[in-house]
Amino acid sequence: MKDFEFTLRFDTSACDESGEELAELLAAHGCDDATIGIGVPSRVALMFTRQADSAIEAVVSAVRDVRSALPGATLVEASPDFVGVTELADFVGRSRQNIRKLLVTCGRWGPTPVHEGSSSVWHLAPVLLWLRDEKSYHVEDDLLELATATMQFNRVAQEVSIGGPVDRKIRSALSRP
Repeated sequence: MKDFEFTLRFDTSACDESGEELAELLAAHGCDDATIGIGVPSRVALMFTRQADSAIEAVVSAVRDVRSALPGATLVEASPDFVGVTELADFVGRSRQNIRKLLVTCGRWGPTPVHEGSSSVWHLAPVLLWLRDEKSYHVEDDLLELATATMQFNRVAQEVSIGGPVDRKIRSALSRP
């Protein structure tokens, strides 16, 4: 068993409970290994330190516990996943400038951001893989495992929220020939 530290953010607008009631319900349904943040209306963030054999098991069990306590809650985001240059630098123990230079000069051989602009954002897992495999940076296996699990959760949560026939058309357009 290993400890995995991650954050889950849920939309609670379909739930009737108030902040204090939310915290009590979550603790009663197995989320006593999380710090609960309820500062934003209709949102709850839970910072877990959960023991499990794998990262995916840790996140699955945490999501199930939250949904058991708050059946109307919808997963908004699992992290660590979406990161900018500063967060990437923190994760690998390098300077922001070092990481920015690597990402700017990598061209088509590097990880593709999910958002480009004045502040670009990447999925953490592909960047960690690239830094480990292409740049020989030390990357903790547990962090890579967790980043992969949270990325998968975010992708599925996004697909579930979109759903419907448009999703099939988009999937068809994006699939490789």
